[in-house]
Amino acid sequence: MAVELKKGQKVSLEKKGSATLGEILINLNWSQPVKKGFFAPKPQPIDLDLGCLFELQDGRKGCVQALGNAFGSFNDLPYIALDGDDRSGANSAGENLRINGAKVSEIKRVLIYTFIYEGATNWETANGIVTVKCPGNEDIIVRMDEYGSSKPMCAIALLENTTGSTFSVEKVVSFFDGHQFMDEAFNWGLRWVAGSK
Repeated sequence: MAVELKKGQKVSLEKKGSATLGEILINLNWSQPVKKGFFAPKPQPIDLDLGCLFELQDGRKGCVQALGNAFGSFNDLPYIALDGDDRSGANSAGENLRINGAKVSEIKRVLIYTFIYEGATNWETANGIVTVKCPGNEDIIVRMDEYGSSKPMCAIALLENTTGSTFSVEKVVSFFDGHQFMDEAFNWGLRWVAGSK
């Protein structure tokens, strides 16, 4: 079973028979553009990168993403880790962020995002889908289903600590020209410099 969020819709993760939420898995999967017609030019492949901004309860902030090799840590601060970097979209497992549900009380908010590192800015052909998995909860599906934007970055979902021990998950799906613009829209307050991977 799964629940698919509409934009602005928010649901809360529930602890089921456990003192903590357990491991929260955030998966990004996408498709590569398909060549249309024999004489059509071969479409440029798309490399989507999954990442997040985080803010801890003590005020510390940062990001977890492949760009800049900021892969985070599951067992140590910030208790969020990126498993790897799928540059092709061919990996059936996609890209995964893992949040340590036992440390929810130390995390204030997490903004899940993706950006097109390489390839044309065509969100429709990428058909990106984010799935939030948490033990004892229905999977939460967030589709990147607003295709009109030519901006390379998409803020997908916002996780907020609502009670001290769990997260609400809200679909945002808003597009930006880059990290700095997204940061400003959500009042994160980080300083950004160009990076590579």
